[in-house]
Amino acid sequence: MTEQSDKKNKPPRETDSPSANTIISLYEAQTELWSKVRVSHITLEKVWLDALIAPVALGSRILDIGCGNGVPVAAYLIQQGLQVTGIDSSPGMIASCRRKFPDNQWYCADMRALALGQQFAALVAWDSFFHLTRGAQRQMFPRFAEHALPGARLLFNTGPENGEAIGRFAGQELYHASLAADEYRYLLQQSDFEVIRHVAEDVEAGGRTVWLACKRA
Repeated sequence: MTEQSDKKNKPPRETDSPSANTIISLYEAQTELWSKVRVSHITLEKVWLDALIAPVALGSRILDIGCGNGVPVAAYLIQQGLQVTGIDSSPGMIASCRRKFPDNQWYCADMRALALGQQFAALVAWDSFFHLTRGAQRQMFPRFAEHALPGARLLFNTGPENGEAIGRFAGQELYHASLAADEYRYLLQQSDFEVIRHVAEDVEAGGRTVWLACKRA
């Protein structure tokens, strides 16, 4: 077998970007800076968060996946009378959550290994899910389903099309990836979610591409 044909038979690499492996360390190293630059009040997220929790009873438990320091998303949900369980891979971010919101639950964990053994009335992965590689994103949908009560809503944001994008934070490369919209629809369907609303590059959400789905009862 020639070298050329051997390459053709090898599966494609998940990503060639080294920044895909530095997300956790970047946010952990910049916990203090993040707390300064992240807007501390709900602006672009509010419409979508309100849609997420519209059918949820007061006191219900919400899972915030990639919660960061809890601001502004978890803080807003708590203000609405909900109990938040947040996970983030940065110990510094989770420590901040525990200081600010001691009456809620916070776990330092990688979302790719999410396994809390609990189900929630709603799940949100805002500005976090899109840092995963495309392969890791595909593997998240069964995990979403495992943690969602029947009828629970799921909110997450992605890129507008299949591909990778590299931003910058604190002078370093910040990795993002996205699948095609049709594949997200397929993955949601396979995990017993129905799409409620999907807006590509939503102007009201700062250009984010947003998905709101519901777990079938």
